[in-house]
Amino acid sequence: MHPFLRDPRRLGLYLFAWADVGTVLAALLWSAHRASFLRALLIVLPTALLLGLVCLSAWWVCRGLPLDRTSPGRLARGLLAAALQASAMWVGPATPWVVWTAGPYATRAELLTVLGFMFVAGIPVYAMSLAIHYLVLAFEASREAEQRVLESQVSTREAELRALRAQLNPHFLFNSLNSINALVHSDPEGARRMCESLGDFLRRTLALGARQSVTLEEELSLVDRYFAIEHVRFGDRLRVSRTVAADAADCLVPPLLLQPLVENAVKHGIAQRLEGGTIQIDAAVTDGTLRLTVENEVDDDAVAKHGEGVGLENVRRRLDALSFRDTRLDASRENGRFRVALTLPARHAAPTAEGARA
Repeated sequence: MHPFLRDPRRLGLYLFAWADVGTVLAALLWSAHRASFLRALLIVLPTALLLGLVCLSAWWVCRGLPLDRTSPGRLARGLLAAALQASAMWVGPATPWVVWTAGPYATRAELLTVLGFMFVAGIPVYAMSLAIHYLVLAFEASREAEQRVLESQVSTREAELRALRAQLNPHFLFNSLNSINALVHSDPEGARRMCESLGDFLRRTLALGARQSVTLEEELSLVDRYFAIEHVRFGDRLRVSRTVAADAADCLVPPLLLQPLVENAVKHGIAQRLEGGTIQIDAAVTDGTLRLTVENEVDDDAVAKHGEGVGLENVRRRLDALSFRDTRLDASRENGRFRVALTLPARHAAPTAEGARA
């Protein structure tokens, strides 16, 4: 359907604009045939609305003769035939009006002159309508192509996010099963409690992982469940310190964002030290930006590994896929401490959409 026919307001504005076209045609008729300007205006102006409706047919003509898929000869013949037919469709119904407004004293020659002028003038007017409709179609095609590209990018990003989130559970489960295996013979009761905690953690992970975003408070609740699992294994060697501002706890973050970072801190920091260590988690909002840091002690004698582990790389790729402005991940190691800093836009949850509190 023609875009103007889908919206009565657009159609009204379109027909109103044809009053200017009618005024121009009346001026041409007046100057070419020395008719009274008021009579020329009376003859042409009302019929200009009919011409405007006829010119709407250019939409379907342009769609039927696309510029990029129609040979020049066929295109020229088709457009010329359409212009002639459109002009005839205008002049034919307008003839009774011309005869009535011309008055009983108008000669046959004068009437034919006016009708002939209208027929000839209708051809270039329709040609301009064709050109405008080709431009409109080109604009719509460009907009549709841009929309398809955006939809494809969104679909690709969502698929990448799903794939990255799908990596988290197997990666964590592999490490947890190794921990349980290590406790089976030395601490059977600890292995049992770790299995129970693991089941609770995985249920919570599935619930949060299915959502687009969660509050930082919910994410930290999941992290606490992870620490409960690892505490069975490490005991007092694993210590956790947390400083989270109240406005930061309500911020929305991608689900399962912190868990890979604290898992990395346990695996490559606490587990490598005989005396264990403290994992420090801080969160604060400054100038509309949420800043999260996870810091842990590392063994000074351990050789620093090149590159990043699976957890850090996963988080980095997820942040890249989200395409938020001012989003970054920085990792550094100095003075016996490893520090990961996350920067995200501070997006707050709506008051009516609070997640279930753990």
